[in-house]
Amino acid sequence: MTAAVSGRRSEGANPSTLGWSTAYSRRLVVTDLLVIVWVVFGVQIAWLGLWSNLATNSDTNPNDATISYTAVSLAVILLWMAALGYYNTRGDRVIGVGSSEYRLVADASGRVFGLLAILAFLFHVELARGYVLIAFPLGIAVLLFSRWMWRQWLVVQRMNGRYSAKVLLVGSVDTVRHLARQLARQPEAGYRVVGAAVPASRAAELDEGLVFFGGFGEIPSALERSGADTVVITSSDDLPPDRVRELSWALEPGRQHLVVAPSLTDIGGPRIHTRPVQGLPLIHVETPTYDGRKLYVKRSFDVVGAGVLVVVLSPLLLVLALAIRFGSRGPVLFLQPRVGLNGKPFRMIKFRSMVVDAEDRLQEVSTLDRAEGNDVLFKMRDDPRVTRIGGFMRRFSLDEVPQLFNVLAGSMSLVGPRPPLQREVERYDLHVHRRFLVKPGMTGLWQVSGRSDLSWEDSVRLDLYYVENWSMTSDLIILWRTAKAVARSSGAY
Repeated sequence: MTAAVSGRRSEGANPSTLGWSTAYSRRLVVTDLLVIVWVVFGVQIAWLGLWSNLATNSDTNPNDATISYTAVSLAVILLWMAALGYYNTRGDRVIGVGSSEYRLVADASGRVFGLLAILAFLFHVELARGYVLIAFPLGIAVLLFSRWMWRQWLVVQRMNGRYSAKVLLVGSVDTVRHLARQLARQPEAGYRVVGAAVPASRAAELDEGLVFFGGFGEIPSALERSGADTVVITSSDDLPPDRVRELSWALEPGRQHLVVAPSLTDIGGPRIHTRPVQGLPLIHVETPTYDGRKLYVKRSFDVVGAGVLVVVLSPLLLVLALAIRFGSRGPVLFLQPRVGLNGKPFRMIKFRSMVVDAEDRLQEVSTLDRAEGNDVLFKMRDDPRVTRIGGFMRRFSLDEVPQLFNVLAGSMSLVGPRPPLQREVERYDLHVHRRFLVKPGMTGLWQVSGRSDLSWEDSVRLDLYYVENWSMTSDLIILWRTAKAVARSSGAY
């Protein structure tokens, strides 16, 4: 590699990450400013009026001049915008995916509130409490909503291949293929793979659609030919530290980026901590815990949430029970043995959505042609055993509402892995048994990510990801996504 590589300009190349992120950041600046101006002046006018003044309170000089609230509002707007910029809330490293963007917006806004309080105390300024206590919480809420709206737009753009880093994967064939599949599962993260650089002797082993751009000695020219602006090193087996360092020197500052992907997948951000030691970034991965305070909080949330839902949904439960009772022969409820926490069996409660002899007819319908489900989970879109009211309930997951009583009894949680049948467990690989470290849930990542439309491998991956990384925040997000998934009814049959 030559030093000249770092100084060249690739005229006519595709727009770099810096180009689209700058354009996107400018749009955020405009909407952030509009939101803050609307909130701050809106609260001032509604609470105090446009031309109201405040007075300083000084024992040494009782005749201090009054200050216009309009001037205070302008100062707050400038401080707020400066804080959002200073804390890099619009950086390309945080936009589009994860919670970092929202956390930075909230942190920056909170610091503005604290700074305003300190200045008011130092200069003996008595700000109206309502002005402060309404403007800041409302401003944070509207800012977060604005950022969420922009993120939905950005996700659509990225799903179509725009507003993404163009990635050249560098490493062994196995790690390149693995990371390419992981990135393809989440295009909204903003990494679009355009090719790979692997040992030439194994280039034929690359997946179809993954373009080979040469070996490790051809990375600079591979960047030019592929139009990539980001190099992702997937493994360092054939790339010693000196070669990686030289590669970083060869990249054009500001336009080309280097990413080193560790051999870790499906690990949540809060469990990962980076600690530099003598220039070596060591990645600490915390082991997941399933006891202590977090477990008590989760159980308390389950009891309160399930109790409230039972009370609120009791009229619906009664209507569905009557419809099942008079709609077909058989009991209203269906009790089915499932495998729960630590592999212990329990009886899961559901509304009966099939004919009485559904289990006896399973062998009969399993021989029919079907495109749904997989080798372990039996699913069928037009299952002849489903009753008329059962089809309606399944479409909107209403047959699962009685599982709230399982949650109250402690055998299930509101959020968790899917509760499996014993015959499914008998076909599990050893690593899949980790899903039994937590209680099964009424909903979970599997349910909000496609349900029966998913392959068995994706179902396992999502359930294990939840087990390894669960938190109350993720539970709340999954519950919110559940409401949207139920409304769409995709994958429900």
